Amino acid sequence: MNKNSIIWLRRDLRLYDNAALFHALKDSNQVFPVFIFDIKILSELKNKKDRRIEFILRSLDEIKKSLNEKGSDLIVEMGDPESLIPKLITEYKCKSLYINRDYEKYAKDRDNTISEILSNKEVTTLRFKDQVLFENNEILTQSNNPYTVFTPYKNNHLKRLNEQGIDLYNCENHKDSFAKFAHKALPTLEDLTFEKTNLDDLDLPAGTSGGKELLKKFCNNIKNYSTNRNFPAVRGVSYLSVHNRFGTLSIRHLAKLAIETDNDGASTWLSELIWRDFYFQIIANFPQVSEKKSFKSQFENLPFENDENKFEAWKNGLTGFPIIDAAMRQINQTGYMHNRLRMIVSSFLVKDLLIDWRWGEQYFEDNLIDFDFSANNGGWQWAASTGCDSQPYFRIFNPVLQSEKFDRDGVFIKKYIPQLAPLSSKEIHQPWVYFEKDKDTFPIKLGIDYPFPIVDHKIQRDKALSMYKACK
Repeated sequence: MNKNSIIWLRRDLRLYDNAALFHALKDSNQVFPVFIFDIKILSELKNKKDRRIEFILRSLDEIKKSLNEKGSDLIVEMGDPESLIPKLITEYKCKSLYINRDYEKYAKDRDNTISEILSNKEVTTLRFKDQVLFENNEILTQSNNPYTVFTPYKNNHLKRLNEQGIDLYNCENHKDSFAKFAHKALPTLEDLTFEKTNLDDLDLPAGTSGGKELLKKFCNNIKNYSTNRNFPAVRGVSYLSVHNRFGTLSIRHLAKLAIETDNDGASTWLSELIWRDFYFQIIANFPQVSEKKSFKSQFENLPFENDENKFEAWKNGLTGFPIIDAAMRQINQTGYMHNRLRMIVSSFLVKDLLIDWRWGEQYFEDNLIDFDFSANNGGWQWAASTGCDSQPYFRIFNPVLQSEKFDRDGVFIKKYIPQLAPLSSKEIHQPWVYFEKDKDTFPIKLGIDYPFPIVDHKIQRDKALSMYKACK
């Protein structure tokens, strides 16, 4: 063995249990770690205070420092990978490129193009499964077709996990294969044409160390996950979605931990990790969803009203429905939204405001720090009843009942809408009802301190049902 290789990090920003990195280190003489800020992706980010860029930079800084301790370094460039990767391959006299597979259309096309360019230079591209437990064709029905319904997929997935077990890749065993070299400093946010965000104010530490810190906190409460995950005012979820998105933690590590933690909470959490695999295999096997088409073709052209003013009210947390508005203010202020609230606000946009689910999907894509196309598209199509395994169209969330059930005392609402703090736990879910009863003594002035509802849920529900029935 006497070859140099590049490990190109993308959605796998860690140095432990990394499939491509493990094989690169094991099979190479010198391994040069690389990360590229892809200008095609950066150019599509509208918000210059995009928290994802700062999160990535912090995670890269941790990797760079860890590599420096080993006498190695991390090459970080900004540009077009189709020209940069071949350039770096030549510069560092490499014979192989190691990558972990990506399942999104742009990334797959880009990787295929780069692989072809390299093969013409007699350089091999080696690809590995890393960001999922099972890939697109590994969990199939008895007739060898991809699953389109979650529960049987999950059952098969769990069976395979139990049969095969989960092995982690011990990269540390081969750490001497990291190339000994020094590279320039990381680019700054300004170099990347972005600005500092409020990441410091959020309880969301970056890098593998940050992920492990959050994981430790979560493990202290994991037994209560099944119940607590539904209540946004309680610290009931893992908050690891951004670490899953950028691969600062290993999915194998998390699944193994869930399996070995034998309680209902851990089982429910494992189920959520399997949902993640499910949506990845949907985008891999059904390319129409990557083109933002409805999985159920009969609902492709639903006659949505698409009222721009209502959409603006939804985006800015000014619909007059407190649980909806608090959730939207959460995403706007933090780049995160609690999963239960994602279901409520997406149902509200589509079935109360009668706005195309793709408008909401795009807004989440622009604003979520943990944005992942597969899960985001899957969640929106689930709520809009257009997806593979979706909520039936006649099931429509009542925002007031959801609010009363999952934020009973209005703790979450008051955090993001302090104007509603004077209201009682009964009044806060539908303030307009109580305001109309006694405008003079009501603690706030609706229409001044907080808006009246922009729609009547009952009327909109009937309109939504008619819209879907017409397209059945």
